[in-house]
Amino acid sequence: MRKFIKGFGYAFSGLGYAFKSQLNFKVHVSFALLVAISGYCFKLSSSEWLWIIASIGLVLMTELINTAIEQLVDLVSPEIHPKAKIIKDVAAGAVLITAITAAGIGLVIFIPKILQYAA
Repeated sequence: MRKFIKGFGYAFSGLGYAFKSQLNFKVHVSFALLVAISGYCFKLSSSEWLWIIASIGLVLMTELINTAIEQLVDLVSPEIHPKAKIIKDVAAGAVLITAITAAGIGLVIFIPKILQYAA
């Protein structure tokens, strides 16, 4: 049980590292908070909240995995190497695709609500 509880400490340490050192993670967390506040203001339905929560979770998870990959590549290949660049670029591309998908989901959910509110 002690090992299980220590695992949470390691996980929170990783989250803290990402938040302190990764600008993109801070940006994603900021947008997540903005979307959550907007969702509350627009009174999203349960199914809309599920899509929003899943999107936020996937973007943050992908950003964390990208950070881990970048750190690992820097560890095993401290010098500039074309394959190291490809690995980092592909991982960053995964974050970009996830963020674009999340933005699309957000637009599908929020645009009708904004238009209804404006009318």
